[in-house]
Amino acid sequence: MKWLHFLLSHSIFISICAVALCFQTYSILHLTHNNYVYGFTFFATLGSYNFYWLISKYSFSRGVRAGVFLRANRTYILLFSLAGIGMLYCLWFLEGYYFYITTAIGLTLLYSLPLWPFRFVSFTKKAGFLKTILLAATWAWVTVMIPAAHAQESATPTAILFFARFCFMLQLCILFDMRDMKIDKIHSLHSLATDVSRRTLSIIMYVVFGMYIIAGILVRQHFNDTPQLIAFALTGLLVWIVYRLSLSKERGYFFYYFLVDGLMLISPAATYIAAI
Repeated sequence: MKWLHFLLSHSIFISICAVALCFQTYSILHLTHNNYVYGFTFFATLGSYNFYWLISKYSFSRGVRAGVFLRANRTYILLFSLAGIGMLYCLWFLEGYYFYITTAIGLTLLYSLPLWPFRFVSFTKKAGFLKTILLAATWAWVTVMIPAAHAQESATPTAILFFARFCFMLQLCILFDMRDMKIDKIHSLHSLATDVSRRTLSIIMYVVFGMYIIAGILVRQHFNDTPQLIAFALTGLLVWIVYRLSLSKERGYFFYYFLVDGLMLISPAATYIAAI
């Protein structure tokens, strides 16, 4: 299982999930697929997550000598560097996407601000609610707006899909916030789970899930796509089951990084099957 742990812990699996969500966007909106968008999404996700892990490890290991830190995290550094090269290569072929890509990079940097070792950004550690929303919005932007960058004729379904994807990702982000609540409090980091009561968080989950279902149905009805509607209903049910499982008892590493993140792979898989 070491190989699976490596794929999960170094964000390779979640990068594949990001590509799958882009595939789902192309399929639902009936757009022409762009392999360079797939490549950029994979490398951008891989680079941004390894960058986040590096900066978080540095933030939580003050006083460690630079040489020791670099040796301990050489794999993260290597993957971040390779991802950067891959991003630059794909960017060469994505000239008309620069606005969307620049926005995505800006959102990613904003999300990492609470971990930066500078006093002038320390106030961002208290922006718990915004931090959770920002991460979900970043995922929705990258996996919907970049693939649909040139789909002006599909503006309405794109906007609805963006909102549905945002709600989908917000649910997953809340699950991780709930898991990390104790650790976040130790490091004085805020999230939606640390800033509201458990009951309020449950209400938020119910509301977000309801909006996700409504938006998902609307975007599929726009194209009169009954098989996709059935696939979406099954995916929505699975999302709710995973949420309920997370509440039943304390779950481990593979539950979150394989099953919860895996929902981002299962949903596009359902879309693919429905399209056959």
